[in-house]
Amino acid sequence: MFSKRRGKIAAVLAICLPVLVAGMATPSTADSGRYLLEVTANTSAERTQVAEIGVDVLGATKLTTVSVVADKAQYRALQATGLPIRYVGDFEQQLKSLGKVDFSDPVPGQVGTQDFPSGYAGYHNFAETTAEMQQTVRDHPSLASMRSIGKSFQNRDIWALKVSDNVATDESEPEVLLVCGQHAREHLTVEQCLQIIKRYTDNYATPAIKNLIDSREVWIVPMMNPDGAEYDIATGSFRGWRKNRQGNGTDLNRNWGYKWGCCGGSSGSSTSDTYRGPSAFSAPETARIRDFVNSRVVGGTQQIKTFIDIHSFSELVLWPYGYTRADTDTGLNADEARAFQTLGRQMAATNGYTPEQASDLYITDGTSDDWMWGQHKIWAYTFEMYPSSGGLNGFYPRDTVIPAQTSRNDRAIDLFLSYSDCVKRVIGQTC
Repeated sequence: MFSKRRGKIAAVLAICLPVLVAGMATPSTADSGRYLLEVTANTSAERTQVAEIGVDVLGATKLTTVSVVADKAQYRALQATGLPIRYVGDFEQQLKSLGKVDFSDPVPGQVGTQDFPSGYAGYHNFAETTAEMQQTVRDHPSLASMRSIGKSFQNRDIWALKVSDNVATDESEPEVLLVCGQHAREHLTVEQCLQIIKRYTDNYATPAIKNLIDSREVWIVPMMNPDGAEYDIATGSFRGWRKNRQGNGTDLNRNWGYKWGCCGGSSGSSTSDTYRGPSAFSAPETARIRDFVNSRVVGGTQQIKTFIDIHSFSELVLWPYGYTRADTDTGLNADEARAFQTLGRQMAATNGYTPEQASDLYITDGTSDDWMWGQHKIWAYTFEMYPSSGGLNGFYPRDTVIPAQTSRNDRAIDLFLSYSDCVKRVIGQTC
Protein backbone atom coordinates (compact mmCIF):
# COMPACT_ATOMS: atom_id res chain seq x y z
CA MET A 1 0.00 0.00 0.00
CA PHE A 2 0.92 3.64 -0.23
CA SER A 3 3.50 2.42 1.88
CA LYS A 4 0.85 2.10 4.22
CA ARG A 5 2.45 -1.34 3.75
CA ARG A 6 5.07 0.52 2.53
CA GLY A 7 8.05 2.62 2.42
CA LYS A 8 7.82 5.86 4.14
CA ILE A 9 11.03 7.78 3.98
CA ALA A 10 9.90 10.57 1.69
CA ALA A 11 7.17 11.76 4.01
CA VAL A 12 9.81 11.69 6.64
CA LEU A 13 12.25 13.86 4.74
CA ALA A 14 9.70 16.50 3.92
CA ILE A 15 9.52 17.11 7.67
CA CYS A 16 13.15 16.56 8.55
CA LEU A 17 14.73 18.64 5.81
CA PRO A 18 12.85 21.90 5.37
CA VAL A 19 16.09 23.86 5.16
CA LEU A 20 17.09 21.97 2.04
CA VAL A 21 14.06 22.71 -0.09
CA ALA A 22 14.48 26.45 -0.58
CA GLY A 23 14.89 27.35 -4.23
CA MET A 24 14.38 23.77 -5.45
CA ALA A 25 11.61 24.33 -7.98
CA THR A 26 12.45 21.63 -10.55
CA PRO A 27 14.87 18.71 -10.86
CA SER A 28 18.34 19.51 -12.19
CA THR A 29 20.62 17.54 -14.48
CA ALA A 30 22.93 16.95 -11.50
CA ASP A 31 20.29 14.96 -9.64
CA SER A 32 20.57 11.18 -9.28
CA GLY A 33 17.30 10.67 -11.11
CA ARG A 34 15.23 9.84 -8.03
CA TYR A 35 13.21 12.79 -6.85
CA LEU A 36 11.52 13.58 -3.59
CA LEU A 37 8.18 15.19 -4.44
CA GLU A 38 5.10 16.46 -2.67
CA VAL A 39 1.85 15.84 -4.53
CA THR A 40 -1.44 17.40 -3.51
CA ALA A 41 -3.99 14.54 -3.53
CA ASN A 42 -7.17 15.16 -1.57
CA THR A 43 -9.15 11.96 -2.17
CA SER A 44 -8.65 8.22 -2.26
CA ALA A 45 -9.15 8.35 -6.03
CA GLU A 46 -6.41 10.97 -6.44
CA ARG A 47 -4.05 9.06 -4.13
CA THR A 48 -4.75 5.90 -6.13
CA GLN A 49 -3.96 7.83 -9.31
CA VAL A 50 -0.57 8.72 -7.80
CA ALA A 51 0.09 5.16 -6.60
CA GLU A 52 -0.80 3.65 -9.99
CA ILE A 53 2.24 5.36 -11.49
CA GLY A 54 4.45 3.06 -9.41
CA VAL A 55 6.14 5.68 -7.24
CA ASP A 56 7.17 4.87 -3.69
CA VAL A 57 4.33 6.59 -1.83
CA LEU A 58 5.28 7.25 1.75
CA GLY A 59 3.06 7.88 4.72
CA ALA A 60 -0.33 6.42 5.43
CA THR A 61 -2.63 9.14 6.66
CA LYS A 62 -5.32 11.03 4.82
CA LEU A 63 -3.10 14.01 4.12
CA THR A 64 -3.79 16.38 1.28
CA THR A 65 -0.05 16.45 0.54
CA VAL A 66 1.49 13.08 -0.28
CA SER A 67 5.26 12.64 -0.32
CA VAL A 68 6.64 10.28 -2.93
CA VAL A 69 9.92 9.12 -4.43
CA ALA A 70 9.80 9.10 -8.23
CA ASP A 71 12.24 8.47 -11.07
CA LYS A 72 12.31 10.72 -14.12
CA ALA A 73 9.64 8.82 -16.05
CA GLN A 74 7.37 8.70 -13.02
CA TYR A 75 7.90 12.41 -12.47
CA ARG A 76 6.69 13.10 -15.99
CA ALA A 77 3.69 10.81 -15.44
CA LEU A 78 2.83 12.68 -12.26
CA GLN A 79 3.00 15.97 -14.14
CA ALA A 80 0.55 14.56 -16.69
CA THR A 81 -2.06 13.97 -13.98
CA GLY A 82 -2.47 17.70 -13.47
CA LEU A 83 -2.16 17.32 -9.71
CA PRO A 84 -0.08 20.04 -8.02
CA ILE A 85 3.53 18.85 -7.52
CA ARG A 86 6.32 20.38 -5.48
CA TYR A 87 9.90 19.27 -6.06
CA VAL A 88 11.66 18.86 -2.71
CA GLY A 89 15.06 17.59 -3.81
CA ASP A 90 17.26 14.73 -4.91
CA PHE A 91 16.31 11.73 -2.80
CA GLU A 92 19.67 9.99 -2.43
CA GLN A 93 21.58 13.19 -1.73
CA GLN A 94 19.22 14.29 0.97
CA LEU A 95 19.26 10.89 2.63
CA LYS A 96 23.05 10.74 2.55
CA SER A 97 23.25 14.20 4.05
CA LEU A 98 21.61 12.79 7.16
CA GLY A 99 24.32 10.17 7.57
CA LYS A 100 21.68 7.49 8.02
CA VAL A 101 21.47 5.82 4.64
CA ASP A 102 24.07 4.32 2.33
CA PHE A 103 23.05 3.18 -1.14
CA SER A 104 26.40 1.60 -2.02
CA ASP A 105 26.68 -2.16 -2.41
CA PRO A 106 28.31 -4.08 0.45
CA VAL A 107 31.57 -5.86 -0.15
CA PRO A 108 31.33 -9.67 -0.46
CA GLY A 109 30.62 -11.29 2.89
CA GLN A 110 29.64 -8.01 4.50
CA VAL A 111 25.92 -8.67 4.80
CA GLY A 112 24.99 -9.17 8.44
CA THR A 113 28.46 -8.33 9.77
CA GLN A 114 28.12 -4.63 10.53
CA ASP A 115 24.68 -4.87 12.10
CA PHE A 116 22.52 -1.97 13.22
CA PRO A 117 24.19 1.42 13.72
CA SER A 118 24.74 3.09 17.08
CA GLY A 119 21.47 3.86 18.82
CA TYR A 120 19.77 0.82 17.30
CA ALA A 121 21.65 -2.04 18.95
CA GLY A 122 18.45 -3.20 20.64
CA TYR A 123 17.11 -4.36 17.29
CA HIS A 124 17.64 -7.95 16.20
CA ASN A 125 19.31 -8.90 12.93
CA PHE A 126 18.65 -12.28 11.31
CA ALA A 127 21.14 -14.26 13.40
CA GLU A 128 19.97 -12.64 16.62
CA THR A 129 16.31 -13.22 15.76
CA THR A 130 17.04 -16.88 15.10
CA ALA A 131 18.95 -17.17 18.37
CA GLU A 132 16.11 -15.57 20.34
CA MET A 133 13.64 -18.05 18.93
CA GLN A 134 15.94 -20.99 19.66
CA GLN A 135 16.40 -19.78 23.24
CA THR A 136 12.64 -19.59 23.69
CA VAL A 137 12.31 -23.22 22.62
CA ARG A 138 15.05 -24.25 25.07
CA ASP A 139 13.42 -22.28 27.88
CA HIS A 140 9.87 -23.48 27.17
CA PRO A 141 10.06 -26.85 25.38
CA SER A 142 6.48 -27.77 26.28
CA LEU A 143 5.11 -24.46 24.99
CA ALA A 144 7.25 -23.54 21.98
CA SER A 145 8.55 -25.31 18.90
CA MET A 146 10.37 -23.89 15.91
CA ARG A 147 10.69 -24.88 12.29
CA SER A 148 11.81 -23.49 8.97
CA ILE A 149 8.92 -23.18 6.55
CA GLY A 150 11.30 -22.77 3.63
CA LYS A 151 14.10 -20.64 2.24
CA SER A 152 14.36 -17.05 1.08
CA PHE A 153 15.77 -16.11 -2.32
CA GLN A 154 19.29 -15.98 -0.81
CA ASN A 155 18.74 -19.28 1.00
CA ARG A 156 18.06 -18.00 4.50
CA ASP A 157 15.54 -19.88 6.62
CA ILE A 158 12.11 -18.37 7.11
CA TRP A 159 11.50 -19.38 10.70
CA ALA A 160 8.11 -19.98 12.30
CA LEU A 161 7.60 -20.52 16.01
CA LYS A 162 4.52 -22.24 17.39
CA VAL A 163 3.15 -21.47 20.85
CA SER A 164 0.63 -23.91 22.34
CA ASP A 165 0.03 -25.76 25.58
CA ASN A 166 0.58 -29.09 23.80
CA VAL A 167 3.04 -27.80 21.27
CA ALA A 168 4.10 -31.19 19.90
CA THR A 169 0.50 -32.12 19.06
CA ASP A 170 -1.57 -30.82 16.16
CA GLU A 171 -4.70 -30.12 18.16
CA SER A 172 -8.12 -29.27 16.78
CA GLU A 173 -7.93 -25.72 18.11
CA PRO A 174 -8.23 -22.43 16.21
CA GLU A 175 -4.89 -21.40 14.77
CA VAL A 176 -3.58 -17.83 14.60
CA LEU A 177 -0.83 -16.63 12.25
CA LEU A 178 1.22 -13.49 12.95
CA VAL A 179 3.78 -12.32 10.37
CA CYS A 180 6.36 -9.55 10.77
CA GLY A 181 9.12 -8.14 8.61
CA GLN A 182 7.49 -8.54 5.20
CA HIS A 183 9.03 -5.19 4.23
CA ALA A 184 12.77 -5.08 4.88
CA ARG A 185 13.10 -1.64 6.45
CA GLU A 186 10.31 -2.15 8.98
CA HIS A 187 12.58 -3.49 11.72
CA LEU A 188 10.29 -2.52 14.60
CA THR A 189 7.85 -5.18 13.40
CA VAL A 190 10.40 -7.93 14.02
CA GLU A 191 10.65 -6.70 17.60
CA GLN A 192 6.86 -6.88 17.88
CA CYS A 193 6.81 -10.55 16.92
CA LEU A 194 9.67 -11.36 19.29
CA GLN A 195 7.84 -9.53 22.08
CA ILE A 196 4.67 -11.54 21.44
CA ILE A 197 6.67 -14.76 21.58
CA LYS A 198 8.32 -13.77 24.85
CA ARG A 199 5.10 -12.58 26.45
CA TYR A 200 3.10 -15.67 25.60
CA THR A 201 5.81 -18.04 26.84
CA ASP A 202 7.48 -16.27 29.78
CA ASN A 203 4.08 -15.17 31.16
CA TYR A 204 2.17 -18.35 30.37
CA ALA A 205 1.27 -18.88 34.03
CA THR A 206 -0.72 -15.64 34.02
CA PRO A 207 -4.37 -16.79 33.99
CA ALA A 208 -5.48 -14.59 31.07
CA ILE A 209 -2.57 -15.69 28.87
CA LYS A 210 -2.86 -19.33 29.92
CA ASN A 211 -6.52 -19.32 28.91
CA LEU A 212 -5.64 -17.99 25.45
CA ILE A 213 -2.71 -20.32 24.81
CA ASP A 214 -4.54 -23.38 26.14
CA SER A 215 -7.33 -22.84 23.60
CA ARG A 216 -5.35 -21.65 20.56
CA GLU A 217 -2.35 -22.63 18.46
CA VAL A 218 -0.33 -19.51 17.65
CA TRP A 219 2.14 -19.41 14.75
CA ILE A 220 4.58 -16.48 14.60
CA VAL A 221 6.94 -15.59 11.72
CA PRO A 222 9.16 -12.75 12.98
CA MET A 223 11.16 -12.10 9.79
CA MET A 224 9.44 -13.00 6.54
CA ASN A 225 11.98 -11.08 4.42
CA PRO A 226 15.38 -11.90 5.96
CA ASP A 227 17.39 -11.06 2.81
CA GLY A 228 15.96 -7.57 2.59
CA ALA A 229 16.33 -6.96 6.31
CA GLU A 230 20.01 -7.92 6.21
CA TYR A 231 20.61 -5.84 3.09
CA ASP A 232 19.05 -2.79 4.75
CA ILE A 233 21.72 -2.81 7.49
CA ALA A 234 24.60 -4.41 5.58
CA THR A 235 26.84 -1.33 5.43
CA GLY A 236 26.26 -0.18 8.98
CA SER A 237 23.86 2.49 7.73
CA PHE A 238 20.22 2.27 6.77
CA ARG A 239 19.38 2.02 3.08
CA GLY A 240 15.61 2.49 3.12
CA TRP A 241 15.26 -0.91 1.39
CA ARG A 242 11.71 -2.28 1.11
CA LYS A 243 11.66 -5.29 -1.22
CA ASN A 244 13.23 -8.74 -1.30
CA ARG A 245 16.61 -9.34 -3.02
CA GLN A 246 15.44 -11.19 -6.14
CA GLY A 247 16.72 -9.27 -9.16
CA ASN A 248 15.81 -5.62 -8.59
CA GLY A 249 13.60 -6.77 -5.75
CA THR A 250 9.92 -7.60 -5.50
CA ASP A 251 7.51 -5.86 -3.14
CA LEU A 252 6.34 -8.94 -1.27
CA ASN A 253 3.09 -7.28 -0.30
CA ARG A 254 2.10 -6.89 -3.93
CA ASN A 255 3.06 -10.47 -4.90
CA TRP A 256 0.18 -12.42 -3.33
CA GLY A 257 -2.11 -14.33 -5.67
CA TYR A 258 -5.57 -12.95 -4.93
CA LYS A 259 -6.37 -10.13 -7.39
CA TRP A 260 -2.66 -9.94 -8.25
CA GLY A 261 -2.04 -6.96 -10.50
CA CYS A 262 -5.76 -6.47 -11.02
CA CYS A 263 -6.55 -2.93 -10.17
CA GLY A 264 -3.71 -0.44 -10.50
CA GLY A 265 -2.56 -1.04 -6.93
CA SER A 266 0.95 -2.24 -7.81
CA SER A 267 3.63 -1.68 -10.43
CA GLY A 268 4.77 -3.82 -13.35
CA SER A 269 8.16 -2.07 -13.44
CA SER A 270 10.98 -3.96 -11.72
CA THR A 271 12.57 -0.69 -10.62
CA SER A 272 9.48 0.40 -8.69
CA ASP A 273 9.27 -0.03 -4.92
CA THR A 274 5.79 -1.51 -5.45
CA TYR A 275 6.90 -3.98 -8.15
CA ARG A 276 4.53 -6.94 -8.00
CA GLY A 277 6.91 -9.43 -9.62
CA PRO A 278 6.49 -11.21 -12.99
CA SER A 279 3.74 -13.44 -11.62
CA ALA A 280 1.83 -14.10 -8.44
CA PHE A 281 3.99 -15.83 -5.81
CA SER A 282 7.10 -15.41 -7.96
CA ALA A 283 8.93 -14.36 -4.78
CA PRO A 284 10.00 -17.41 -2.75
CA GLU A 285 9.14 -15.62 0.51
CA THR A 286 5.47 -15.16 -0.35
CA ALA A 287 5.33 -18.62 -1.87
CA ARG A 288 6.59 -20.20 1.35
CA ILE A 289 3.99 -18.44 3.51
CA ARG A 290 1.37 -19.51 0.94
CA ASP A 291 2.55 -23.11 1.13
CA PHE A 292 2.45 -23.06 4.92
CA VAL A 293 -1.06 -21.63 5.01
CA ASN A 294 -2.23 -24.14 2.39
CA SER A 295 -0.73 -26.95 4.47
CA ARG A 296 -2.97 -26.00 7.38
CA VAL A 297 -6.03 -27.17 5.47
CA VAL A 298 -6.70 -30.40 7.34
CA GLY A 299 -9.59 -32.64 6.37
CA GLY A 300 -10.84 -29.94 4.04
CA THR A 301 -10.95 -27.27 6.77
CA GLN A 302 -8.53 -24.38 7.15
CA GLN A 303 -7.11 -24.52 10.68
CA ILE A 304 -5.78 -20.95 10.58
CA LYS A 305 -8.74 -18.77 11.46
CA THR A 306 -7.10 -15.36 11.89
CA PHE A 307 -4.04 -13.50 10.62
CA ILE A 308 -2.21 -10.24 11.36
CA ASP A 309 0.44 -8.84 9.03
CA ILE A 310 2.47 -6.39 11.12
CA HIS A 311 4.03 -3.39 9.37
CA SER A 312 5.34 0.08 10.25
CA PHE A 313 4.64 2.94 10.39
CA SER A 314 1.44 5.02 10.64
CA GLU A 315 -0.49 3.57 13.62
CA LEU A 316 -3.32 1.91 11.70
CA VAL A 317 -5.53 -1.16 11.97
CA LEU A 318 -6.53 -2.20 8.43
CA TRP A 319 -8.79 -4.88 6.96
CA PRO A 320 -9.77 -6.16 3.47
CA TYR A 321 -10.30 -5.41 0.76
CA GLY A 322 -7.45 -3.31 -0.57
CA TYR A 323 -8.20 -3.78 -4.27
CA THR A 324 -11.64 -2.11 -4.15
CA ARG A 325 -13.13 0.82 -2.27
CA ALA A 326 -16.40 -1.08 -1.88
CA ASP A 327 -17.13 -2.34 1.64
CA THR A 328 -18.39 -5.62 0.17
CA ASP A 329 -17.42 -7.58 -2.91
CA THR A 330 -17.06 -11.17 -4.09
CA GLY A 331 -16.53 -13.34 -1.04
CA LEU A 332 -17.14 -10.55 1.48
CA ASN A 333 -20.76 -9.95 2.47
CA ALA A 334 -22.30 -7.24 4.63
CA ASP A 335 -22.17 -9.22 7.90
CA GLU A 336 -18.54 -10.17 7.32
CA ALA A 337 -17.65 -6.57 6.54
CA ARG A 338 -19.38 -5.47 9.73
CA ALA A 339 -17.44 -8.06 11.74
CA PHE A 340 -14.15 -6.88 10.20
CA GLN A 341 -15.03 -3.28 11.03
CA THR A 342 -16.19 -4.01 14.57
CA LEU A 343 -13.20 -6.08 15.65
CA GLY A 344 -10.83 -3.67 13.89
CA ARG A 345 -12.29 -0.71 15.74
CA GLN A 346 -12.23 -2.55 19.07
CA MET A 347 -8.55 -3.43 18.63
CA ALA A 348 -7.75 0.16 17.64
CA ALA A 349 -9.51 1.41 20.76
CA THR A 350 -6.94 -0.46 22.87
CA ASN A 351 -3.76 0.75 21.13
CA GLY A 352 -4.78 4.18 19.88
CA TYR A 353 -4.37 3.32 16.19
CA THR A 354 -6.72 4.51 13.44
CA PRO A 355 -9.06 1.78 12.13
CA GLU A 356 -10.09 1.71 8.45
CA GLN A 357 -10.52 -0.46 5.40
CA ALA A 358 -7.23 -0.84 3.56
CA SER A 359 -8.48 0.92 0.42
CA ASP A 360 -9.60 4.02 2.30
CA LEU A 361 -6.20 5.53 1.53
CA TYR A 362 -5.72 4.17 -1.98
CA ILE A 363 -6.10 0.97 -3.98
CA THR A 364 -3.60 -1.87 -3.57
CA ASP A 365 -3.61 -5.33 -5.12
CA GLY A 366 -1.77 -8.57 -4.50
CA THR A 367 -1.63 -8.04 -0.74
CA SER A 368 -1.44 -10.59 2.05
CA ASP A 369 -4.73 -9.63 3.72
CA ASP A 370 -6.72 -9.87 0.50
CA TRP A 371 -5.22 -13.29 -0.27
CA MET A 372 -5.78 -14.68 3.24
CA TRP A 373 -9.44 -13.71 3.15
CA GLY A 374 -10.13 -14.13 -0.57
CA GLN A 375 -8.46 -17.54 -0.82
CA HIS A 376 -9.04 -19.06 2.62
CA LYS A 377 -11.59 -16.93 4.48
CA ILE A 378 -8.99 -16.23 7.14
CA TRP A 379 -9.90 -13.08 9.06
CA ALA A 380 -6.96 -10.89 8.09
CA TYR A 381 -5.73 -7.56 9.44
CA THR A 382 -2.70 -5.35 9.07
CA PHE A 383 -1.24 -3.41 11.97
CA GLU A 384 0.87 -0.36 11.09
CA MET A 385 3.03 0.38 14.11
CA TYR A 386 4.47 3.53 15.68
CA PRO A 387 4.73 6.41 14.92
CA SER A 388 1.73 8.03 13.27
CA SER A 389 3.74 10.27 10.93
CA GLY A 390 6.97 11.97 9.89
CA GLY A 391 10.55 12.24 10.90
CA LEU A 392 13.37 9.95 9.83
CA ASN A 393 13.27 8.37 13.27
CA GLY A 394 9.63 7.60 12.53
CA PHE A 395 10.77 5.05 10.00
CA TYR A 396 13.84 4.02 12.01
CA PRO A 397 12.89 4.79 15.62
CA ARG A 398 15.64 4.40 18.19
CA ASP A 399 15.71 1.16 20.15
CA THR A 400 14.53 2.97 23.29
CA VAL A 401 10.96 2.90 21.92
CA ILE A 402 10.85 -0.88 21.47
CA PRO A 403 9.41 -1.86 24.90
CA ALA A 404 6.63 0.73 24.95
CA GLN A 405 5.64 0.39 21.30
CA THR A 406 5.50 -3.40 21.30
CA SER A 407 3.67 -3.71 24.64
CA ARG A 408 1.26 -1.07 23.36
CA ASN A 409 -0.34 -3.85 21.30
CA ASP A 410 -0.75 -6.36 24.13
CA ARG A 411 -4.47 -5.79 24.63
CA ALA A 412 -5.17 -5.68 20.89
CA ILE A 413 -3.38 -8.99 20.27
CA ASP A 414 -5.12 -10.61 23.24
CA LEU A 415 -8.49 -9.40 21.98
CA PHE A 416 -7.67 -10.73 18.53
CA LEU A 417 -6.83 -14.16 19.93
CA SER A 418 -9.97 -14.19 22.07
CA TYR A 419 -12.14 -13.89 18.95
CA SER A 420 -10.06 -16.23 16.81
CA ASP A 421 -12.43 -19.13 17.35
CA CYS A 422 -15.26 -17.15 15.73
CA VAL A 423 -14.74 -13.53 14.71
CA LYS A 424 -18.44 -13.10 13.95
CA ARG A 425 -19.13 -13.37 17.68
CA VAL A 426 -18.01 -9.73 17.82
CA ILE A 427 -21.30 -8.79 16.11
CA GLY A 428 -23.37 -11.32 18.03
CA GLN A 429 -23.41 -14.04 15.39
CA THR A 430 -22.34 -17.69 15.53
CA CYS A 431 -19.95 -19.54 13.24
